[in-house]
Amino acid sequence: MSFVAIISKAFRAAALVPIVLTATVSIAHTDTIVMASTTSTEQSGLFGTLLPAFRQTSGITIKVVALGTGQAIDMGRRGDADVLFVHDQAAEEKIVADGFAIKRFPVMYNDFVLVGPAADPAKTRGKDIVEALKKINAANGNFVSRGDKSGTHAAELRYWKNAGVNNPAFANYKACGCGMGPALNIGSSTNAYVLTDRGTWLSFKNRGDLVVLVEGDTRLFNQYGVMVVNPARHPQVKLAEAQKFVDWVISPAGQSVIASYKIGGEQLFFPNATRQ
Repeated sequence: MSFVAIISKAFRAAALVPIVLTATVSIAHTDTIVMASTTSTEQSGLFGTLLPAFRQTSGITIKVVALGTGQAIDMGRRGDADVLFVHDQAAEEKIVADGFAIKRFPVMYNDFVLVGPAADPAKTRGKDIVEALKKINAANGNFVSRGDKSGTHAAELRYWKNAGVNNPAFANYKACGCGMGPALNIGSSTNAYVLTDRGTWLSFKNRGDLVVLVEGDTRLFNQYGVMVVNPARHPQVKLAEAQKFVDWVISPAGQSVIASYKIGGEQLFFPNATRQ
């Protein structure tokens, strides 16, 4: 190879360097926000559809930290998240009233169901969740509670209270302190009753002998809300990017993505956003 050819080859190689560096810089500057959310939204698979659609529209990547709603809201109070996507309306309204979140928007709903062994030893089958829990308590039935201060756990405790059981402590009541998926796994392996959101149940594969026993009670309604953490409390919050997600998920575009998410042809969540 001649000297001229060698020099020409070297210049061509050098010309590629800015292209590679430019691509690296572009990747490094991708906007990312943190969303504290529930295990039910994450384990149902919804975010696998919802978040890529948002990223395609906005260029913003969302890192999800999936916890019980109580823990997710605590993340917001500490300023460890930019946006909250949870399902305990009383707790959501409180964090807004306390000034740690800007404004709560309803975004979607589904429902809770009581699952249990097909033989239904406590005879719970029907539509009345309160009567079902009374029967489980009286029969000392196997019951697995999340016990993790999640939205599902908060709902479960409300139903127990309505059943006249303020602090369920019968021998076969077990609190796992875990997410919805692990609680269902324990329920499946021990043939226990479990209160679960329908979305996680529909996506759950390890059902064993468990079936849906109680559904259709209006008290089993399960509303989700979304809100931006207040940058007045935590200046590090990425307000603009978080607000873009809230605006999108309650818009017709975001609501359409939620409505389109199905498993086995069954819709898991039903959009009902309103601009307050």
